[in-house]
Amino acid sequence: MAVVEAGFPSPADDYIEAGVDLNAQLIPRPISTFLLRVSGDSMLAAGIHHGDLLLVDRSLQPCPGRVVVAVLDGAFTLKRLERHRGRLRLQAAHPAYPPLELDRCGELQIWGVATHVIHPL
Repeated sequence: MAVVEAGFPSPADDYIEAGVDLNAQLIPRPISTFLLRVSGDSMLAAGIHHGDLLLVDRSLQPCPGRVVVAVLDGAFTLKRLERHRGRLRLQAAHPAYPPLELDRCGELQIWGVATHVIHPL
């Protein structure tokens, strides 16, 4: 894959590598990877905007620090999984949304781990 410089271009870089398969680059486990459209603004500070496309891998182990898709009382929600004072919680990337303590939530299941977000520049 060719590298693009954000500064001045190098005169030695007068070639571009042929074709890149985006499916192979972005979806290493196609059987367990799903594409979801984001609704809402709770993850704006994480660079995830309303209308973005989100690649979610259900085979990955959710761990603190990762953005996850969870099912809370039958509805999907997108939050960052965090450990706070020894407890796991789901944290939005927007100050208007309070954290959800996992042990105090209703019916909750971590559905998958977000791997990539796709949005126009």
